[in-house]
Amino acid sequence: MSAVLALLGFLVFAARRLLTYLHLFQQEEYDGRRFLTWLIDNRAWDRRLSLFLAAIVAAEFILRGVPPEIFAALTGAACLGIAGFERDPRRTAKKPLVMTARAKRIYAIALALITGVGVVAMLSSDLALVWIVAVQLVPIALVGANLLLAPFEARVQARYWREARAALQRVDPIVIAITGSYGKTSVKHILGHVLETAAPTLITPGSVNTAMGIARTIRERLAAHHRYFVVEMGAYGVGSIQRLCALTPPRIGIISAIGKAHYERFKSLDAVGRAKFELAEAMRDNGGTVIVASDVMELAGPRDFVERHGDMVVTVGADGDAALIIKSLRQMADGIVAEISWRGTGYELRAPLFGLHQGRNIALAFAAACTLGVPPEDVVASLRSTPQIAHRLEVKRQGGGPVVIDDAYNSNPVGFASALALLDALRRPGGRRILVTPGMAELGSEHEAEHAPRWTDAHTFAAGIRVPQAVGDFLILRAVRESGGFAIAVDDAAIARAWRKVAAAEGLLLCPEGAATYAAYQAAVADGRVGAGERAVLFNCATGLKYPMPEAGTRLKLGQPVDWQKLAGS
Repeated sequence: MSAVLALLGFLVFAARRLLTYLHLFQQEEYDGRRFLTWLIDNRAWDRRLSLFLAAIVAAEFILRGVPPEIFAALTGAACLGIAGFERDPRRTAKKPLVMTARAKRIYAIALALITGVGVVAMLSSDLALVWIVAVQLVPIALVGANLLLAPFEARVQARYWREARAALQRVDPIVIAITGSYGKTSVKHILGHVLETAAPTLITPGSVNTAMGIARTIRERLAAHHRYFVVEMGAYGVGSIQRLCALTPPRIGIISAIGKAHYERFKSLDAVGRAKFELAEAMRDNGGTVIVASDVMELAGPRDFVERHGDMVVTVGADGDAALIIKSLRQMADGIVAEISWRGTGYELRAPLFGLHQGRNIALAFAAACTLGVPPEDVVASLRSTPQIAHRLEVKRQGGGPVVIDDAYNSNPVGFASALALLDALRRPGGRRILVTPGMAELGSEHEAEHAPRWTDAHTFAAGIRVPQAVGDFLILRAVRESGGFAIAVDDAAIARAWRKVAAAEGLLLCPEGAATYAAYQAAVADGRVGAGERAVLFNCATGLKYPMPEAGTRLKLGQPVDWQKLAGS
């Protein structure tokens, strides 16, 4: 009976944990190899339950007189306890798990497979060790289920693909495809809003950018009255965009950026460029037009393509050779303002969006809409009512309370820097800035470099903290986060004042780095973050003797008596 309890507890745990892994599997496009690579690279195997089970295994060897039924019951209880802490990604995830028909099939088969593993574990041994193995096999069950379903899924996808292609051919909308390392979702929403004011427009919802997601949008939402269809195309490897262009042949293509947002998948910017410019190649083959951010031509492959096919390329950027020249960008309290020149005429583009990087996105959308024949004046008017884009520097004003800047979807070096700048732009006089972030994901080998970039031409009075690259940044941020603390920046003048004050009051010659902690303490007391009755510990890491000494106001003569009162007064 106890063994059955262990099995039931394990199955409850497996049913909950499978949802967590299925969420990740879905985001990896049900690609088993990529999913397993992610598991290994991120060490995402179970730890919590396995540690409990390891403790039970140890107890089994130490307490040999205890009946095995007790340990089996403890195994079941541990599984149930951990299952109770599992979050449901269908409701709690930023990008929720969507239980599509395919996801339900994979989940059901995986649960059946893991049930078989549980039965084998129950029958094979009384030791809890077998349950550790069963727990670690839970994510593998998803991969196994997907392999078993592969022939069936291939037939289903082929049918969906045919139905989507037939619907596209029947309605024959003008297809505008957008790809890029970042900015593609924003450009899609901006352009979709502009085109909707001109004619009925369908855009792929949210961040849908895969073949089956696009096919589903076409099958379920494309109607006879739609004139434009704006498609976001995601690249999960070389060949992804080419396949999507075969499904939805575009007449206009937009490449918003080539950067490090998905570096862990592509390993190099050249590979990212090749993948994204599959859209440009499709436009060449279709006789269409591709609109590109001009800085993508910093890479050899895109630059060569533009040089060979310049008659079908519209460039957007700050350089004078661009077809659309971005002359200036300003972040205002009510949105972004871009001064541009398009075909020899100047325009002021205003949109209630935030972050300077959105200036380029609205410029790309402007160029695309004008290329499609929408009058520039109409585009300018439409941009003024552009709705904010969820979780992409979305500014949420809380009445008289704090202003929340929601950039939670994902991030990249450009967008992250833009978010930090926006903190300053929207801060009220005397207000505080609070940053809550897990950092930037999907940067692969560039993760450390982008999170702690070299600081060129650094200079400060406190030479010990003038380092070319941060060493303990993650440790410091972790300590601040776990302690519920805060960070304060102090300048050289404040450090120097603190240095002199401590020397005069306490007779201690701190190093400037130590004086920085006292300067920060004074600032924290002044703004109320540290109360007058609280105790504070300041860390001084060295002596100030190795630094230039402050000019002495009074000199002592060797062999002469010291006038202590005169010295104290000086």
